[in-house]
Amino acid sequence: MFNVPILNLVWFILVGVLFTGYAILDGFDLGVGTLHLFTKTDAERRVMLNSIGPVWDGNEVWLVTGGGALFAAFPEVYASVFSGFYLAFILLLFALIFRAVAIEFRSKMEMGWWRQMWDVGFSIGSVLSALLIGVALGNIALGVPLDANHEYAGTFLGLLRPYPLLLGVTTVALFAMHGAIYGVLKTEGKLHEKLRSWAKRSVAIFVVCYILVTLATLLWVPHMTETLGAYPWLYVVAVFNALAIANIPREINLGRDFRAFLSSCLAMVALMTLFGIGMFPNMVFSMPSPENSLTVINAASSQKTLWIMLIIAIIGVPLVLTYTAVIYRIFRGKVRLGPMSY
Repeated sequence: MFNVPILNLVWFILVGVLFTGYAILDGFDLGVGTLHLFTKTDAERRVMLNSIGPVWDGNEVWLVTGGGALFAAFPEVYASVFSGFYLAFILLLFALIFRAVAIEFRSKMEMGWWRQMWDVGFSIGSVLSALLIGVALGNIALGVPLDANHEYAGTFLGLLRPYPLLLGVTTVALFAMHGAIYGVLKTEGKLHEKLRSWAKRSVAIFVVCYILVTLATLLWVPHMTETLGAYPWLYVVAVFNALAIANIPREINLGRDFRAFLSSCLAMVALMTLFGIGMFPNMVFSMPSPENSLTVINAASSQKTLWIMLIIAIIGVPLVLTYTAVIYRIFRGKVRLGPMSY
């Protein structure tokens, strides 16, 4: 059905892997931030912050790496998306920066109003970041107006359509679930039990949102199911996704917190894989002019560039993976507040 050069396919998959890594790792950071204000005491909020304190900045490396890979491998996609979604990405950038500042500044002073101000900023930045990421993915899937030069021909308000907004809310629910499960892993005592309860509730909320997104996709975005229709064996990914999500509350009820977190990670891998399958070979779907869509062929760099970048990726990606593994190994275990804590 698709005649795609092998290097183009490899880079489509590699870019997807990098953004999936970001979704998994920074997803629980944003989820912890989303749940941050539901805690009652200053000590609980400090524990929540310190659960992600050693790793949040490293997790965002995956976003930078994914953006760099997109720029190198598919420069037209990078140019069209970043210019067309300029205001949305500026809002995302400010949200990510503000939540980072909130983490660092929150405990610099003892005053209650000071800490509350940064707590609110941290949560708003987290929710807004997750929402904007989901809205961007929703617009890319649904389709945006591109002209013959592959330039965005719409407006910022034109991005705020029902389907992208629904996907944005679903992303917030997904990250909240992921963050709650991570919090269960990193906490103990009353906060641990509280997060366990939140994890169960967030799974239910996410499942409802996911069902609504699935129905909306079938009704409003039928082109996202064309590849699945052409290759029915790919439905195994959807089945795997359903099993991974269903396993989360089971593992939580059995007290197997790491397995619940692993199931959440696998569910996110499956969801991103389904998104990639639905988009392929498009990278940005053009609506109402599908002929102007950006694909893995017409938006790609030269074969020589893709080959050189692949060599660099073969060297660089293992380094990022090693760094990530070492950091999580060093800071494993439950969070306990100390003199150097946030």
